[in-house]
Amino acid sequence: MIKIENVEVTGWKHAIRGMRNPMNSWDKSDSTYINENWCDTSSQFALAEVCGGNAPMIGDADYNIMLRLAKAGSVEGKFRRMIIVYVDITAPLYWWKEFDTYKVGTVVNSCSTMHKIHAKEFTLDDFSHEHLIEFTHLPHPDFMVDPLEYTISHLNTARLLYLETGKKEYWWQMIQLLPSSYNQKRTVMLNYEVLANICINRRNHKLDEWRELCQWIEGLPYSDIITCNVWETC
Repeated sequence: MIKIENVEVTGWKHAIRGMRNPMNSWDKSDSTYINENWCDTSSQFALAEVCGGNAPMIGDADYNIMLRLAKAGSVEGKFRRMIIVYVDITAPLYWWKEFDTYKVGTVVNSCSTMHKIHAKEFTLDDFSHEHLIEFTHLPHPDFMVDPLEYTISHLNTARLLYLETGKKEYWWQMIQLLPSSYNQKRTVMLNYEVLANICINRRNHKLDEWRELCQWIEGLPYSDIITCNVWETC
């Protein structure tokens, strides 16, 4: 599973001003910035209502240049690096390990398993388990316990012992038994160039989380700037 929330997109004014520097064509810019940011609290953009004012309106002249430069590749389209996206993402650890591939141009603050792993009781909802197969059809009673629930039981036992005794050996049981399906929340700073690379390399990935993230990217403001190299929409 992947959960995407608290999205904010900013930097349009600076990106467009810098984009026009090579030709000294600032006077031809036709965009307006009553409010610099796009922001929302869900996966859908609520624009002016959430941001407290009108969202940026990118003019046709500016947008056509953006598309042309984006189509030319990451060097000519370097203005995309200045369009910043802030977002909270909750996803399993096995997905976050792959996300680290895109650490260039990103900043991440995560919830800490080191400090807070014992803060609450573990439940099934703390893990991504939508594709797990039920093992109740197996003939031997010893194998009729769901393996994830069995692990959660052990984690909670170690948690209680750690809370009661404070002994680090029980903390280690939680750290080393924690499955990679454990869902972790991180606040991430990205940019449109990083998102373009994600779309190119991950849109057909076998993990659902990557495909869902790419669908979210396609819903961002003026997303053709991101996806034109993928779908040839420039």
